[in-house]
Amino acid sequence: MTAPQPTRTGDPMPRFAANLSMLFTELPFLDRFQAVADAGFTGVEYLFPYDHEASVVAEARRRAGVEQVLFNMPPGDWAAGERGLATLPGREGEFRAGVETALWYAEALGCRQLHAMAGVPGADAGTPQELRERYVARVRHAAEQAAAHGMRVLIEPINTRDMPGYFLDSVDLARDLIQEIDHPSVALQLDLYHAQVIQGDLTELIRATAGITAHVQIASVPDRHEPDGGELDLTHLLSVLEETGYTGWIGCEYRPAGETQAGLGWLQQVREAHR
Repeated sequence: MTAPQPTRTGDPMPRFAANLSMLFTELPFLDRFQAVADAGFTGVEYLFPYDHEASVVAEARRRAGVEQVLFNMPPGDWAAGERGLATLPGREGEFRAGVETALWYAEALGCRQLHAMAGVPGADAGTPQELRERYVARVRHAAEQAAAHGMRVLIEPINTRDMPGYFLDSVDLARDLIQEIDHPSVALQLDLYHAQVIQGDLTELIRATAGITAHVQIASVPDRHEPDGGELDLTHLLSVLEETGYTGWIGCEYRPAGETQAGLGWLQQVREAHR
């Protein structure tokens, strides 16, 4: 399966989407849309929009003139430590209702991609095979519903240092599951921060997953700050993505080391490099 990429013409500048759950958090959520637009971002992503009416979030996005790129389906009880419902036993109805809610918001926001979190199933959630079968069935259901709306479901490997017990804990597992789910509306969300913590060798990993990757996210390692620091070379990683033909969005899912605006020098450097 090959994840379709949008057609781009003209300026080859990478398209960066600001993660509103991490950037400009000194502002109320709805005010962050304009803040990231003023900072030069053309797209937005975030964890969840569900604390606000869909129409209210859509109006904030419209006024700022940014594209809604991605958000997560409802994760269950986030405050209680739940991180997705796709593997949790006895939660089929809630998972399906969450798919419907997410699609409703996505339609209002003009968003074409939704992330289905796998969850932290716990020791009493079933055997590894039962977990896998439950996950495959639920993500396939979500993909079928999303496809009817012209949307896509993404799955993201998350490292278990940051999220202990998370089911989808490796890129190799994600690749196997995408093949098993076998639906054209399922693709990989490749967070390079998580992938570096999980296994490293990002150059070859980007190349090996190019055919199934529909969204990329960046941050420094190990601190998850601005993407131009730490042990990753942002310029190199962007060149590898370009080499593979990736033309999708790059989500900036990092925690600023200080005030958000003060840390955006990396974005200006990328702009200058692509003039």
